[in-house]
Amino acid sequence: MQVDFAAKELTVKLVYYGPALSGKTTNLRAIHWLATSDTCGELMTLETQNDRTLFFDMLPITVSSESGLKVRLKLFTVPGQVMHNATRRLVLQAADGVAFVADSQRSEDEANRESFANLKQNLAEIGIDPERIPIIIQFNKRDLEGIRTDEELEAIAARSQATIYKAVATRGYGVVQTLLGLARKTWDNLEKEHGLEEKFGIDPATLMTEVESKLKHDARRRER
Repeated sequence: MQVDFAAKELTVKLVYYGPALSGKTTNLRAIHWLATSDTCGELMTLETQNDRTLFFDMLPITVSSESGLKVRLKLFTVPGQVMHNATRRLVLQAADGVAFVADSQRSEDEANRESFANLKQNLAEIGIDPERIPIIIQFNKRDLEGIRTDEELEAIAARSQATIYKAVATRGYGVVQTLLGLARKTWDNLEKEHGLEEKFGIDPATLMTEVESKLKHDARRRER
């Protein structure tokens, strides 16, 4: 979290993590399309010839609240390919929350497990406690065959105590819900650790409601 007191601006960094081709970049592209131009900044990408993200995407979403505090959500993705692990650690630096994008196909179970273990290892190596940083899980590609059932996902959520979202990122389904879920969980954690209400004189729940209202309004306008 970064705070600019002069500009009354608070920046929160959210990182989308997961195995190669799980849909991290597709999530950001969908959010970028659903959000209106006055909410969402330019989407920057750097890709290889085989359309896999080489470095990161950055999607700054600026939402001005009625309290006068401007909240900037900066969204990043990490490269899914193992060869770019150093870049994953670099992108994770100073992250406030993480969305782990898993592939719902059973054939990708091992890739999901390896990537999640890699996430925890990289967080620990850069000095972020994996047990303290907010992490939510999105199971993407729910429109394909050979996927884990809803009941299986519920069982995973019960065992891990993780918040799980279901998505079809190529259609924009579930991407806003995932983002809002991660933003709320991250904001709650920042309030607990830094006392934002006392420092800024705002109610965190009210501010998050304003953020959610803005993004959902944008999405409804696009979906019409």
